[in-house]
Amino acid sequence: MARAQEILGVSHTWLGFVDSGLPEGDPLPPLPEGCFALEPLEVTAEALVREIRRFRPHVVTTYDEDGGYPHPDHIMCHDVSVAAFEAAGDPARFPDAGPAWQPLKLYYNQTFSRARIEAFHEALTALGEESPYAEWLENWNRPERAVTTRVECSAWYDRRDAALLAHATQVDPDGTWFQVPREVQATVWPVEEYELAASYVEVPDDEDDLFAGLPTDVDEADALATSGALTLVHDSRTERAA
Repeated sequence: MARAQEILGVSHTWLGFVDSGLPEGDPLPPLPEGCFALEPLEVTAEALVREIRRFRPHVVTTYDEDGGYPHPDHIMCHDVSVAAFEAAGDPARFPDAGPAWQPLKLYYNQTFSRARIEAFHEALTALGEESPYAEWLENWNRPERAVTTRVECSAWYDRRDAALLAHATQVDPDGTWFQVPREVQATVWPVEEYELAASYVEVPDDEDDLFAGLPTDVDEADALATSGALTLVHDSRTERAA
């Protein structure tokens, strides 16, 4: 993680919870006692609220309800992120975790879209290469998610992959995600996709920027986040529940 952080040029904070692992087998074994996925939500949410109030982000991104894929820590990360997004701006919630701060937008990362996998499959086929995605597409049973925001970022693919490969015990450099040459990816799929889950500001259709709709002046955006008088203008979580 330290190496990935260095490659990306970002800051990173450990919240102090224990990896739950990915249970395998039939039936699935129980999760290990004391792991992140079994922690009480109030405990994990408070830890993230504390970090949100310290760092003061205007935008939060996380996994969707299925965790991107159903890893227990990914699903818990979704639950914690949503809970913290909702609580961070309320001074009555976790009053010892710092001054209230309301992030203005919440996104779900959308990596595993069928359209993206099909684009990679077709690109490899056109190159005369064997595609590792054919069987995946044949057995596709994932529901399609809404994509509201596409951010062009192909110029950063080299750095993205280097940061991923820094997790050497977790990522196979010869694995599926590295079968498509980066220059081909940049041509057929030059964007990362997101689903806007909640926003306190009006957003344009077909966003290409996670900060779209926010004041361009940081002080103005900060004032919104601390105003205590915000109303959600977009909430796909409510729409999906309905």
